[in-house]
Amino acid sequence: MTSFMEALKLQRWDDHRYYHHSRINQSLHLVSALSFLCAYTLVLTNPAMAALIGWLVAMTTRQMGHFFFEPKGYDAINHATHEHKEDIKVGYNLKRKVVLLSVWALSPLPLYLDPTLFGIFQPHAGAAEFVNHVGLIWLALGGAGLLFRTVQLCITQDVQTGLVWMTKILTDPFHDIKLYYKAPLYLLQGELIDPRHSQHGDDDELEERPSAA
Repeated sequence: MTSFMEALKLQRWDDHRYYHHSRINQSLHLVSALSFLCAYTLVLTNPAMAALIGWLVAMTTRQMGHFFFEPKGYDAINHATHEHKEDIKVGYNLKRKVVLLSVWALSPLPLYLDPTLFGIFQPHAGAAEFVNHVGLIWLALGGAGLLFRTVQLCITQDVQTGLVWMTKILTDPFHDIKLYYKAPLYLLQGELIDPRHSQHGDDDELEERPSAA
């Protein structure tokens, strides 16, 4: 049984080596991480704005990197097919992300049809209040998505796996900045794929795969 920090290190390492080969994806993750940090600073004073930044900027750039720029062929470095990596993904794989993003995109529709959202809000007086209400809905959706997958992992795997994954997600912005702050420079130099994946990246935490024992 791994300790909590060892398990966190392992989930981070697997996420990096399996899903962050593209320098474009890494650069978009850097933008996403900085945007999430902005959202974190706003969440207590302006939660609706924090959610708008989190979903419209941070989540959009992050998922664009995964959907459009990350290689999906056979991963010769890790000896794994894309299908295998999707099957063993701890968090949201691409299929789960499609469901989550579809719910996100459709979530303003009930508010449009019922401005009170079943009595939760006072009817919006204008576009600004409508956007504010949408932001609050997205904040709740983000929290629900995080808790849903955490509980699901606690049930289908074990409690530590779920709690480790939740911790990883919440701290990913800090870790992504540490890992990918040089990615835009490499991209400007014409490097589309990180050549150091065979050495597990250039971060000290990723020099070797953490033990699962």
